Amino acid sequence: MKRTTNYLFIVLLGTLVFLNACDNGGTGNPAAPKVVGPNNIISVQIGTSTEISFVVAAVAGYKAATASSLSGGITEIMSEPSAGSASGTIVVKYTAPNATGADQVNVTISDNASQTATGATTVEITSTPPPPSNEVLSGIIDANKTLTADRIYELAGRVIVEEGVTLTIEAGTILKGREGQNTTASALIISRGAKIDAQGTAEKPIIFTSILDNIQVGEFKGSNLSKEDNEKWGGLIILGKAPISAGNGDTESNIEGLPADEPFAKYGGTVADDNSGTINYVSIRHGGITIGDGNEINGLTLGGVGSGTTIENIEIYATLDDGIELFGGTVNIKNAVIAWQGDDGVDIDQNYAGTVENFAVSHGVGVGTDEGLEIDGPEGTTNTSGLFTVKNGTIINDGGAEGSPGDFKDKAQGTVDNIKFMGYASTQIKIRASYTNDCMDAKTDAFANLIAATPKLIFTKSNFDSNKVYTSSKNAAGTETCTVSQGDQDAANAKMVKDDTAIGADMTAFDWTLSKEEGLLE
Repeated sequence: MKRTTNYLFIVLLGTLVFLNACDNGGTGNPAAPKVVGPNNIISVQIGTSTEISFVVAAVAGYKAATASSLSGGITEIMSEPSAGSASGTIVVKYTAPNATGADQVNVTISDNASQTATGATTVEITSTPPPPSNEVLSGIIDANKTLTADRIYELAGRVIVEEGVTLTIEAGTILKGREGQNTTASALIISRGAKIDAQGTAEKPIIFTSILDNIQVGEFKGSNLSKEDNEKWGGLIILGKAPISAGNGDTESNIEGLPADEPFAKYGGTVADDNSGTINYVSIRHGGITIGDGNEINGLTLGGVGSGTTIENIEIYATLDDGIELFGGTVNIKNAVIAWQGDDGVDIDQNYAGTVENFAVSHGVGVGTDEGLEIDGPEGTTNTSGLFTVKNGTIINDGGAEGSPGDFKDKAQGTVDNIKFMGYASTQIKIRASYTNDCMDAKTDAFANLIAATPKLIFTKSNFDSNKVYTSSKNAAGTETCTVSQGDQDAANAKMVKDDTAIGADMTAFDWTLSKEEGLLE
């Protein structure tokens, strides 16, 4: 029986060691080559095979390699770097002898400067099968599939659940996204018409994380990554058929973070109650990989997701871009926590018309946080009547200057109810205004929706300190930015009144999260 064990997460950690390879002592000689194998003991059942990966660095250029066993195992090099490469991976197929005990697998490499190096890893030969090896997911999932909690799943690049297919993930399952930038970035994509059924529990949440995270089967967290460790993989993207308001009045669009020419990147439609499945007690950690210049994947991206979808008890932890970004749609979200995001906590675009209820955002210095809330309205001329609701939320700043509580712009329309802000030196909400006729008249934007006789943008029971109306509109000549008048600022002040009785979120709903365990919700 053949069993394959994938230890790429250890290998990738080792890779970091070699990125700083340099000349030896300034003598002009190239640095000696290096070989590093897995730093944990590999278990293999007698008479069976596994694959072991070794990371190599060869500044002078890779030349050749040999593999050997100290205790009678059979070794075979399955793949190696191309000749002349400065770095790469050697995969060795190891077949255990028919006796239990310990063995050591050695890999020796040579470079083009006639230098050599040897790396080793320890193997434990057992009479019983070892735990199931990691299962690698890649490309398109075109048939119903269930992921179980007895092994770790690796996301190799974009993993796409095709229309008509359901991906079921059992409680306690761990998925790890491999590293890779741009077209090789790892992400799980639930395309339009597909479904995800990811129902964890408070005791056994489903965890999406990075291949660099040393968390193992049955564990709640690893020990080697922190809240500052983001951009290690992509994220979870769910796309549906609910209404959106994209540019030029389009009823569908292509989600950011994916190639525009890919059919699986499309979202939006006319099915308000579209059902993309269920995610419950799911923690998404260390994501936000860059897929283009200034373009990162969010922790959880929801494009045109309908109200038939259930999203509850969600954690986004240490992501480079937004925690949760909603592009239109009508899905409701309950009990969500976003901690240490690199951009915005909750980002609403394209006239999202659902409710985000009982949520917390916690951000701090060092990861480039922008806003706790960033909310836009419709972008086109279709589906412009929908209204968002965000209510019962607590937004926490660690006391630093990085990040602000909220920015409402681009025709934002909806209700903000019972939001409690904590830790800010000044909780000033930003409201965008737009002007026309040489800065004389206000036109539709968040400010106009706020001060209208029948307001479309409403703030109630929330404890911000003040608001600031700002604009990016230009004068008729296009040479100067318009000035917001005191009258306009006063009009906004009359509509936005601080309420110190705001209680924010029920924080006990987040007791199951890593954010709570790490003390980020206090």
